[in-house]
Amino acid sequence: ARALTPQTAETDAIRFLVGTQSLRYDNQIHIIDFDDENNIINKNVLLHQVGEIWHISTSPADKGVLATCYNKTSDTKVMTCAAVWRMPKELESGSHESPDDSSSNTQTLELLCHLDNTAHGNMACVMWEPMGDGKKIISLADNNILLWDLQESSAKAVLSSSTALEGKGQLKFTSGRWSPHHNCTQIATANDTTVRGWDTRSMRQIYCIENAHGQLVRDLDFNPNKQYYLATCGDDCKVKFWDTRNVIEPVKTLEEHSHWVWNVRYNHSHDQLILTGSSDSRVILSNMVSISSEPFGHMVDDDELSDQEDQHQEEKIKEPLQDSVIATYEEHEDSVYAVEWSSADPWLFASLSYDGRLVINRVPRALKYHILL
Repeated sequence: ARALTPQTAETDAIRFLVGTQSLRYDNQIHIIDFDDENNIINKNVLLHQVGEIWHISTSPADKGVLATCYNKTSDTKVMTCAAVWRMPKELESGSHESPDDSSSNTQTLELLCHLDNTAHGNMACVMWEPMGDGKKIISLADNNILLWDLQESSAKAVLSSSTALEGKGQLKFTSGRWSPHHNCTQIATANDTTVRGWDTRSMRQIYCIENAHGQLVRDLDFNPNKQYYLATCGDDCKVKFWDTRNVIEPVKTLEEHSHWVWNVRYNHSHDQLILTGSSDSRVILSNMVSISSEPFGHMVDDDELSDQEDQHQEEKIKEPLQDSVIATYEEHEDSVYAVEWSSADPWLFASLSYDGRLVINRVPRALKYHILL
């Protein structure tokens, strides 16, 4: 398995979706519900009969709707296609009840529409407009950016605009993210060692970070609370943080992994918390306070302090907190291809390795209270 996503529209129950990559069997989407109180994982399985899943993403507005990018073999060619699906009604919300007999009770996904890519090439990923009503999606296919309009309750996808990367060689996008800032009019894409920003209204390039990494850029993510800030990771084992207004040098670089870094994710509520997963089989949680939206920690009102406290407090406030690695998680025995924060609980995250192992972890309690208090 490589594909993991939180159920974005579900903000009450802790829920992740995993897509499998099996050549021999029908592929599946596993709906993973984590019962936080009892520390139990419940699982429902949906059949995904069209091929192995390379990427999965969920609608920000409708709990039942998701998109997958999957391999399809026709004649001797393998194409990566994309489609939008609906899960069965009774599985839409996170439930804590385990199905009575899950083994015999496998259900299938309902196909809403295909994102037709016959003219554009292989689909790398599908991104939903972050704050949207679930009607706008962007897919990256080879060197094309395609903006789709989902109509008639997602039963039809109409291509509303597109643009292509020009240049020498076989240009291919590896990944992209839709920025939650600027009224959701910007996306960032990675191809080879370059990261580019695009305006979705004109489909024109707005910035370009050439040689963002020494080797292939695998993934990127926007800081949810601080516009212009972007994290990238890649095959040079590094994670880099950029201010897109000045792209000559990264603001910070993390070099904690010993192999390709596949995934980087900002915490949605506390943007100092950064999660990375790598093919060194490790997940690393870092505390990047200096470039977060609260670099000096939690500010305290002057009125609340006595004189003596005041003195200490002032000394404390002037000093920005230090960046550090909080924890390294080594529960995986294989390459970690995906890490994701829960959309319901900001202190909880999941990681997925190629052998199909999904691990759910919490931010260490001491740090959680340090951030909150």
